[in-house]
Amino acid sequence: MMFYPTYHFRSVCDISPEFLLEKGLRRLVLDVDNTLTTHNHPQPGKGVARWLKQLQESGISVIILSNNDTKRVEPFAALLDLPFEADGAKPLTSGYERCRRRFGCEKREMAAIGDQLLTDIWGGWRYGIATLLVDPIEPEVGWFFRLKRALERQMMKSYHRKGRAQYER
Repeated sequence: MMFYPTYHFRSVCDISPEFLLEKGLRRLVLDVDNTLTTHNHPQPGKGVARWLKQLQESGISVIILSNNDTKRVEPFAALLDLPFEADGAKPLTSGYERCRRRFGCEKREMAAIGDQLLTDIWGGWRYGIATLLVDPIEPEVGWFFRLKRALERQMMKSYHRKGRAQYER
């Protein structure tokens, strides 16, 4: 189903390079807010830099794709020395296509990683790539995010009722 992730993890740091390579996933499209750091925070979350280094050492390439503007994404990406695409317009597919062109790869090698079903996961599904959902690092405070998270919780209950494990191992 379009809103269900291909895989579900607690955090990006739980996604091992071995798991990704076993699945043939060598190109990752990463969200920023509540995936790599807390919402609007300028520094990566605990363990993120080490995780990215492990990916790089394993031959896995990454790019940031964010719905935020360049002013937010560029300094964050620069801290991690990562390429990025801002104004991603997720769940539309144009941002994913820009990332694929920069990678110069086939879709089957790509995966989208993010914390939101209605943007990251739906967008990746619409583009035809694997999707890896991670739990948000912290709850957002705005009413719109709270409403969206309540809807996503209901969707994930259905996902788990269909026999999907809560988290990948």
